[in-house]
Amino acid sequence: MFWYGHDLSGWGWFVMSTGMILFWAALIAFGVLLFRYLSGPSRTDGTGTSTGGPRPGRSPEELLAERFARGDIDEDEYRRRLTVLRSGTNSPSGTP
Repeated sequence: MFWYGHDLSGWGWFVMSTGMILFWAALIAFGVLLFRYLSGPSRTDGTGTSTGGPRPGRSPEELLAERFARGDIDEDEYRRRLTVLRSGTNSPSGTP
């Protein structure tokens, strides 16, 4: 029944082996990229501070609101800093 011509020749084994290596390489690359994406630049260093730095394109008001939402600053400090940002002065005391 399957005596001659129904098994893989030398090229068939080569293609199958190459395909298996490419499959595992793609699977490992996908896993590494997924891990890097999930543990991306918004990591913390254990003290609650972000090690990734500010993301580009974010306004100072958004960064301040994020700090307030995380609990880094209280409501009074948030409102005071927001007033300073919107007024355009460099220091809260009014002296540039």
